[in-house]
Amino acid sequence: MPSNPFSDEVVAAVTAHMNGDHPQDTLVICRGLGGHPEATAARMTGLDGDGGDYAVTAEGVERAVRIPWSHPLTERAQIRAEVVRMHREACERLGVAPRGH
Repeated sequence: MPSNPFSDEVVAAVTAHMNGDHPQDTLVICRGLGGHPEATAARMTGLDGDGGDYAVTAEGVERAVRIPWSHPLTERAQIRAEVVRMHREACERLGVAPRGH
C-alpha cells in the first residue's frame, strides 16, 4: 500500500475546513456518493491519495464510509477540485441544486 501523499497537517487542515465550513456539502457528498441517502449528519475524518474517509450518521448509528476520488491525487490543490466535482455529482444523483463554489 503506498504511503499517503498528504502530510498529517494537510489532512487535519482539509478535514477541519470541510467540517467547519462545509458540513452541508459533506452531507450531500455522503448522501449522493457514499451510499447513505438517509444520512442526517456527516463529517470528514481523513483522506489520502485514493479517497476521503467520512463518519456518517444514519438512523442514529454512525458508520465509517470511504468515497474514492475519480483518480489518484498527489497535490493539495487537487483535493479542492475533486471535492467540488464530488459535490456536483452528488447533487445530480440526488436531484438537488448544487451550491455555488
